[in-house]
Amino acid sequence: MPGGAIFGAAALFGLQSVLLAVPALYAGLRMLGGLYLCYLGFLIFRSARKPVAMVAAGGEARSRTSHAFWLGITTQVSNPKTAIVYASVFAAFLPASFSAGFAAALLAAVFVVESAWYAVVAMLFSSAGPQRAYLSYKSWVDRAAGAVLFGLGLKLVTSAAKP
Repeated sequence: MPGGAIFGAAALFGLQSVLLAVPALYAGLRMLGGLYLCYLGFLIFRSARKPVAMVAAGGEARSRTSHAFWLGITTQVSNPKTAIVYASVFAAFLPASFSAGFAAALLAAVFVVESAWYAVVAMLFSSAGPQRAYLSYKSWVDRAAGAVLFGLGLKLVTSAAKP
């Protein structure tokens, strides 16, 4: 949620110009983002057989929620393609000059849209039916998700290494 707003703000303040002016920075971001995706993919794949610890609402759930929130932000911010998408879209569709109010409204809209999407996903997977379906196929789903993340990370790393 905030990751999109962070990249939206960076794009508004000239991220695209900086990345075009310093190609090594873009390559470095791709490399770091790719390595992080590989790491996440490895962790997901490795833990595919581990059972999910179901937690009743309470104090422990709040601390896990905080951990999940920060993991989500880290995951979003480590994806350099998100930065490029926001920078490209903003560069293509925004006027050359705009007010601070317009910028604030745009960032608020990005935050609201991303928050709504992730809230829908969280609500869907917090209901009994989708939970049962996921838990029935957890090891396969997690292995596939881990392999896809690892593969995307490798693709980022290898493409960042190319001149």
